[in-house]
Amino acid sequence: MRDLALLSATDTPEEIFAAGRTAAGQDIRLACSFSIEDVVIIDLLRKQHDRFSVFAIDTGRLPEETYVVAEALSMKYQLKIDWYFPQRDAVEKLASDKGLFSFQESLSKRKECCAIRKVEPLSRALAGADGWITGMRRSQSVTRNELQPLEIDKVNGGLIKINPLTFWSSDQVWDYARKRQLPINQLYKQGYLSIGCAPCTRPVREGESERSGRWWWENPEHRECGLHRR
Repeated sequence: MRDLALLSATDTPEEIFAAGRTAAGQDIRLACSFSIEDVVIIDLLRKQHDRFSVFAIDTGRLPEETYVVAEALSMKYQLKIDWYFPQRDAVEKLASDKGLFSFQESLSKRKECCAIRKVEPLSRALAGADGWITGMRRSQSVTRNELQPLEIDKVNGGLIKINPLTFWSSDQVWDYARKRQLPINQLYKQGYLSIGCAPCTRPVREGESERSGRWWWENPEHRECGLHRR
C-alpha cells in the first residue's frame, strides 16, 4: 500500500481517491451537499461510481436551489442518492422549546441545531462504512488550511476521510465545472460561495473568504457545523 504521507499537490483527485480506497476498503461513501466541489468530484470520479455510494443530509432548511441540483445530478449520471433526515422528535423539541432561530443566539445553540440537523444524521449515514469522501479544500477557510488529502476521522470511528480536492483552488474548481458544463446551484450566481441551510447562508461580500457567508455572525474559526471537527 502506498505511503499516505507521500500524497501531495502533484497528485490528482483521482489518485487521492484511489489511495484512500486502498487504505480504507470497499465501502466508501460520498457526503454530497451539492456544492460545486461535490458536483466536480462526482464528474471526476464518474467512471468509478460503482466504487462508492452517494448520500445527502436534508436538514429541513435547505434552499430550493439545492434540490434542483440534486435532481439534475441524479438524472445526468443515473445516480442513486441516499437521503438522511434529522430525527423528527429532536427537531420538534428544539423548535418547540427554543424557537425556529435559536441558532442565532449563541455559538452553543447554533452547534446544538447543527448537531440535531446534521451531525446525528451523518452518524447514521456513515454507519458501517470504511471511509467517506468530502469536497473540502484548503483554500476555503482558516478552519481548513491544514487539511490533508487523507485523514483518520476519529469522531466517526476511525474511518478514512478522503478529500480529493484538498489542493485545488476555487479557480480550478470553477474552470473544470464550466468546461464540463456541470449542474450548478443557481445561488452561486447571486454571490453565494458556500451554500448550506438557508437561514445560515448569505452572499459573500467583496474581499471576504469563501466561507464567510456561513454563520457570518460568528468568528471565522468557529464556522464549521460539526461534520468536519478538527
